[in-house]
Amino acid sequence: MPNMLHSSRQLFRSIWKKTSRRLLRGALLFASEDRKTSAERWLRGREQMQRLSAADIVIVSFGKSGRTWLRVMLSRLYQVKHGLSQRHLLGFDNLYSMNRAIPKIFLTHDNYIKDYTGNIDNKSDFYGHKVVLLARDPRDVAVSQYFQWRYRMKPNKKILNKYPGGEDTPIFDFVMDRDAGLPKIIDFMNLWASERERLKGFFLLRYEDLRTRPEETLRALLEFMGTPGTDEEIREAVEFSSYENMKKMEQKKTFWLSGGRMVPKDRDNPNSYKVRRAKVGGYRDYFDDAQVEQIEALVNSTLSPDFGYCTTQEQSTGTNASGA
Repeated sequence: MPNMLHSSRQLFRSIWKKTSRRLLRGALLFASEDRKTSAERWLRGREQMQRLSAADIVIVSFGKSGRTWLRVMLSRLYQVKHGLSQRHLLGFDNLYSMNRAIPKIFLTHDNYIKDYTGNIDNKSDFYGHKVVLLARDPRDVAVSQYFQWRYRMKPNKKILNKYPGGEDTPIFDFVMDRDAGLPKIIDFMNLWASERERLKGFFLLRYEDLRTRPEETLRALLEFMGTPGTDEEIREAVEFSSYENMKKMEQKKTFWLSGGRMVPKDRDNPNSYKVRRAKVGGYRDYFDDAQVEQIEALVNSTLSPDFGYCTTQEQSTGTNASGA
């Protein structure tokens, strides 16, 4: 019964959110497209600000940095720890509603809150919170974003986030694009790095560390979140969220209560899957030597060294907590 009640509440919230956005666009029927876009970004920002205000933990990431993988990993750990249904992917308060020992976790790509509050050049909206920054090599993120944009992204999302509208943009041009590619990703990462000391707590979680040392990295994350796991729970969560198992779950639509998050757009096209390659350093497979050189020069000259992704640095560990 609690699961049924929760599912009903979750469905109602989703319907209300989509209805509010449609009503807003209807009210602005004769407004310019820029005005409609600004209004929808403001509304989405208000929705996200409400969640942020009530959150115990905030997990921030640029899109395609491994958030779904982390979401599955944490979902499985809490399901095993508290005996919950496997059908639910961790959302803001869905698992919290089933067991209050689970924190309210706000997962965000930090796209819209600034449109609501006007705090564009800082992260003051987050200062009172413990924040996990999930980071991935921006070169891999940019390539993964290209395939997300090309095969999975809805037209409205492209407009809202200033992505190219057509599908004929070459991958290198997309990766180097000011509004969609590496420059945008690097700006996002650098701003968060510069604001880390002002947060209540900060934990840098690198995708690459989750790949190479998953149990150790997950254990450190759970300690930061205040919900430590046993060795058995952590091992189960890591195995359950393996690349091979997540690929199978996407094909089987295992998390059917989570909308289109883990559903391929085209079963016959591997590039349309949410779980695509998960390869560290895979960006090199898509470019010639001259293009790789340009990409790495951009990263080396503009990305904060705090992340350890510059080719002039050794790839040191990124598991790092700070703050109160």
